[in-house]
Amino acid sequence: MAQLKTIKIHNKEYVEVNQRIKYFRENYPEGSLITELVSNENGMCVFKATAIIEDKARSTGWAYEKEGSSNINKTSYIENCETSALGRCLGNLGIGIDGSVASAEEVQTAILQQEELETKTGQYLAQISECIGESDDAGAVELWREMKDKTISNGVWKSLTSQEKVYLKDALINTPV
Repeated sequence: MAQLKTIKIHNKEYVEVNQRIKYFRENYPEGSLITELVSNENGMCVFKATAIIEDKARSTGWAYEKEGSSNINKTSYIENCETSALGRCLGNLGIGIDGSVASAEEVQTAILQQEELETKTGQYLAQISECIGESDDAGAVELWREMKDKTISNGVWKSLTSQEKVYLKDALINTPV
């Protein structure tokens, strides 16, 4: 296989989806790439991509994206999901996987999502700690209930001290809804 252009992310080389598509088009001119929006409900979409060569499905790839989960997904989560499905499909076909099946875009999105999650978790943790420090039970409980994303609330919970956990549990029990 020809050497495909890569970009480096955290000292590891990744092939971008556009390079995988270009390789596919050059090497399988009669082939087809088919994408299907499997679902799009409540701001979450799933795409399936299929590579057809000689009238047979040779590879598939799936992707899931959540609207607003990253900067790109604030405006283009459906397009991003389709691109990710294509990248995985072509990776599963063996195109651009010297280092990883994941495309550069997937890795960048995952890094951004993790950073945004850590930022949100840190913000909530600071606010809850402030409420606890001020003995503002209602404020702490309100913030806790505001954290609808379980990943954030789990991250905050794990970061609280034992004393803060006891305080928050007591506040949740003793504060009227």
